[in-house]
Amino acid sequence: MKTAISLPDPLFRAAEGLAKRMGLSRSELFQRALQEFLRDHKDAGVTEELNAVYSQGSEESPIDPLLEQLQLKSLPKDEWS
Repeated sequence: MKTAISLPDPLFRAAEGLAKRMGLSRSELFQRALQEFLRDHKDAGVTEELNAVYSQGSEESPIDPLLEQLQLKSLPKDEWS
């Protein structure tokens, strides 16, 4: 698919120079750059969505108090305990 985009002149010149040095067409350079950008950002927002899900509900701890006490007792004692 063909598309047209607008770029600031300095960015265009830098991309032209890099494409030439790498032996790539501008299209190939922009394809690679966009693929890398999308790969780097594919999980963006996941943490925020999980935080939103887990923050819903009451202000109380979601852990049963008895379970929490049993878990604490199961931990080995150390100098900080």
